[in-house]
Amino acid sequence: MRRPFVAGNWKMNLNWEQARQLVADLKAKVRPDPPLDLAVCPPFVYLIPVGREIQGSPFRLGAQNVYFQEKGAFTGEIAPSMLKDAGCTYVIIGHSERRHILGETGDLLAKKVRAAQKAGLHVIYCVGEKLDEREANRTEDVLARQIDEVFGPDVSPTDITVAYEPVWAIGTGRNATPQQAQEAHRFIRMRLARVYNDGLASGLRIQYGGSVTAANARDLMSQPDVDGALVGGASLKADEFSRIIEATIAAKNL
Repeated sequence: MRRPFVAGNWKMNLNWEQARQLVADLKAKVRPDPPLDLAVCPPFVYLIPVGREIQGSPFRLGAQNVYFQEKGAFTGEIAPSMLKDAGCTYVIIGHSERRHILGETGDLLAKKVRAAQKAGLHVIYCVGEKLDEREANRTEDVLARQIDEVFGPDVSPTDITVAYEPVWAIGTGRNATPQQAQEAHRFIRMRLARVYNDGLASGLRIQYGGSVTAANARDLMSQPDVDGALVGGASLKADEFSRIIEATIAAKNL
């Protein structure tokens, strides 16, 4: 059975005092040894202090982005080895906001994934379609392209989690129905089986992200190919995020 994975993407939110308080509240609300993997992904400037605050808790540290070069004249960028040195276990690559607001291409994302894995980071690779693409029945075409442009024999399927995040559901209050999420996750898994094989694809975790809340988490996590959640806004509220974690545990009968 795939071990569920719930991660909180804080995006560009919180100051240090708010971040410290959020971690303290999460440590108080989340059981110390839950049957799933957990992570928080704060902004770069808070990685080291948040990493210190989560020590002794079930949470691991993740970054929201990385560059593919190890060092050099790349002002404003962060190397994979720097994230490792800061205590990161995970890094998010390919989030829709990086793709559609900041213009990151498939070629760039492929380089980032390989560089992150080479440095020993576990990648959370995001895929998902925009609203006009879904309405034009192009969801599978988009997902296939986003999988094919990054995955290959030199990408370790054991050190990567895919996060399906329909762009139309991110921060909008809309979320995919459980059936829509399952259909997309199943397609992603089938596409990955073409890159690797059925066995490796069946073991790879696929999270759902996009307006995940405590109210809808259990129904989404109950789907057979949904292995957890990449949570945005709800991860900034300790009560809501802890309830999403508990809903995941309940949905998977853990």
